[in-house]
Amino acid sequence: MEEFKRKPVNIPVVSADQPADSAFGACSEAEPFALMVLGDSMEPEFLDREIIVIEPEGLAKDGSYVIAFHNEEYTFRQLIKRDAGWALHALNQAYPDHPIADLSCIKGVVILKKQPGRRKSVKYYVDQEKH
Repeated sequence: MEEFKRKPVNIPVVSADQPADSAFGACSEAEPFALMVLGDSMEPEFLDREIIVIEPEGLAKDGSYVIAFHNEEYTFRQLIKRDAGWALHALNQAYPDHPIADLSCIKGVVILKKQPGRRKSVKYYVDQEKH
């Protein structure tokens, strides 16, 4: 059986001190990038300080985990479809959902998560055969 080897991907690191409107300026619009989860709004699926990798041109669909620019800030939420339209949903019930008019605020789709310092702790959120 032939072993599958993944080609390394360079993921740019951007300082959290950059203004929100230029946070992704160091990345080409098509390049995946990594962020660290801060806080508990997406628990239990995503824990504080886990690393998530975002595909800026990923297909955002019902149930996708996304990065969105909403209310003048970037936020990490699950995209859900409702009868009245779309909403950004926090998995932790202590946080409210935010209705959105359309998908134009979506800046990328989470394709994987990883715990820092643990090489084998990777979970993918996309079909690996297509990616």
